[in-house]
Amino acid sequence: MTDNYSGKHSGAHKHTFGRVRPILRGHFPVALDAGAQHRDTRYRDLPVPEAWRTPPYRLALADVLGHEEIAAIEQNKRLTFHLNGDMGGIKDAVPQELVAKGMEKSFDPDADASANPSFLYITGDCVYFNGQIEEYYKQFYEPYEFYPRPIFAVAGNHDGENLTDDGSRSLDGFMRNFCAQHPEHLPEALDSHRTAMTQPYVYWTLTTPLCNIVGLYSNVPEGGDIRNPQLAWYVNELKTLPQDVPLFVALHHPPYSADDHHSGSAHILKLLDDAATEAGRWPDMVLAGHVHNYQRISRTDSEGRVTPYLVTGAGGYHNLHHVLKVNHQAMVPPVVLDRGERGDVTLHSYLDDHHGFLVMTVTPDLVIGDYYQVPRPQEPFSKGNQLVDHWEFDWKAKQWRINDLSGSAGSSLAPAEPIPFAPQGHPHRNPRSSR
Repeated sequence: MTDNYSGKHSGAHKHTFGRVRPILRGHFPVALDAGAQHRDTRYRDLPVPEAWRTPPYRLALADVLGHEEIAAIEQNKRLTFHLNGDMGGIKDAVPQELVAKGMEKSFDPDADASANPSFLYITGDCVYFNGQIEEYYKQFYEPYEFYPRPIFAVAGNHDGENLTDDGSRSLDGFMRNFCAQHPEHLPEALDSHRTAMTQPYVYWTLTTPLCNIVGLYSNVPEGGDIRNPQLAWYVNELKTLPQDVPLFVALHHPPYSADDHHSGSAHILKLLDDAATEAGRWPDMVLAGHVHNYQRISRTDSEGRVTPYLVTGAGGYHNLHHVLKVNHQAMVPPVVLDRGERGDVTLHSYLDDHHGFLVMTVTPDLVIGDYYQVPRPQEPFSKGNQLVDHWEFDWKAKQWRINDLSGSAGSSLAPAEPIPFAPQGHPHRNPRSSR
């Protein structure tokens, strides 16, 4: 017989069955410890930096985009970009293609550069299953053939989990295609026009006029792991990056997640919290992937300050991960998932049955997010993108802003005319249901 749903058999035949979903453990975890996750301890050493790679490993957006685009961002005080993760369509290319085409539709040829996305930032797992160089065309260059902007990334566990029998080293493909010394056209790009990206190292910081994105590599083990010298570098970035613009931390393994497959990582959560305590500065937002869905989570500390933790891992890999159910019913957010020493953890919104992408807009005062779902492969492609979550975060006050259609001053959602209440039985269509 099985031992309290542990998945381990105590009978004579010593069978091992499927692992138990977190919900059957008797609680609703959003950050599991290493033991509960059976973490893979095979940490991969990081590539030795070549002589031309020098700390602090920063790349300015102005070194990649044109001068006119940077000028528009600075003049309009607005930066827009795509955020997504877990992209590679190794078993079924259609979801990744639908997401790529959905992101292409975000671009308006008549809009200025600050209104259009300036780049795509991938939160890891660019190429499945082992980051092989020969998979880069099929899973990266071909799907984004018509994506007209640069693509940045942090590596995920699949990008670093090299095969041991083919002579490859961990992160070979990622370093070649994202961290090249020069923007050259690589053989694996084949007929794609895209050149290799020139990120300074596997952990690095993207500096822009309106925000800075610190990219961490959380390595291969289940639950992630970050060690020195990367940890010391991260603490220094927290200390030294300008504080007049928001600081985002991007990594693959999420500190918090309400899914029933991976859950969040208590190990990564502690590493980030300890680093912030040492530096005396906390990130304004944490961006992650690994879990194949979208979740908007935040933590509110004892002084009422809010830190958003976003999970954006529905970028194209065919298998989506479900959010935990309560008594076999879907959660209806907002839901307080945890009340602990670090603060209250709340799930505000999620999407776990469609692939999609997040459009982030950063202004001097606000970070604005719009998450779009794309059609399922079996649905009509003409259905297009559908907006399923809109949020505004005041990064200076460390507070969410309520979506406001009242037309009052300061409402970024205010319509030209007030919206009357709909008569019963004839509700207005959600004005944010599509774009």
